[in-house]
Amino acid sequence: MIHSFLMIGQSNMAGRGYFKEVPSIYDEHIKMQRNGLWQIMSEPINFDRPSSGVGLAASFAASWRLDNPEDEIGLIPCADGGTSLDDWVVGSALFENAISQAKLAQRTSRLSGILWHQGENDCSPEKAEIYSEKFAVIIKTLRQELNVPEIPLMIGGLGDFLPNGIFGKYFASYALINHELEDFAKAHANSYFVTAKGLTANADNIHFNALSQRILGVRYYSAFRDLKHVLELHNDEENRLTTIYNRPYTQTEKIKLLEHEFAVGNIESKDFLSELAILNGK
Repeated sequence: MIHSFLMIGQSNMAGRGYFKEVPSIYDEHIKMQRNGLWQIMSEPINFDRPSSGVGLAASFAASWRLDNPEDEIGLIPCADGGTSLDDWVVGSALFENAISQAKLAQRTSRLSGILWHQGENDCSPEKAEIYSEKFAVIIKTLRQELNVPEIPLMIGGLGDFLPNGIFGKYFASYALINHELEDFAKAHANSYFVTAKGLTANADNIHFNALSQRILGVRYYSAFRDLKHVLELHNDEENRLTTIYNRPYTQTEKIKLLEHEFAVGNIESKDFLSELAILNGK
């Protein structure tokens, strides 16, 4: 049984972290949905733009695997960069796509959670004032359409760095959105807020950098595991990441990674066959 998680929101859910800044995460039991089918996860998971990069989902899934070593987890990427809450209203293309992708996943998995990160595009007092009301309709309908009325919803906070960058003037009211997101989670059943305190950004001061995305994924998992809000920093976040990075590859994973290197032209055929023979003990 695959336990699947729907990823929705805008670019910080899709991920814009730089691959060169963090170790990779690869696990044959972490899947991602492509064309309605499951394949072994590789980043970028949520390829919504050419700039897609490291997001929070990989470390979320790897944290889940630490506590569920006998099971498989599946990620359903549906986030889209730059989108506002209005772009996610019931009946919109993004909403319908999320429903469609989740229903495809439900054929072969148990939908176990929803991961949401959005709000940068709604940073104004006027939009903040009606954010919770509009968001409630989206989530209620999503749960109804997928027949998962009590599914946990993890809601991430916006980064405190937003007002400080070259586009900072657009995010002067980010704290209002954070307040709405946290209040929504506290006021609605099966909804959990995940703080972005202490996290840092890429040079644009809009997108979480790769390490912060990894940490945010650990926090999202903590909220899901404990069914509690994550409002403060935890001392063991980076230790958990170290454990994830240090997990030895299985035989299957080593072969899959070698096959990938050969498929993309990074090694010659003779070297591929030689290394494959070593892995197979010949």
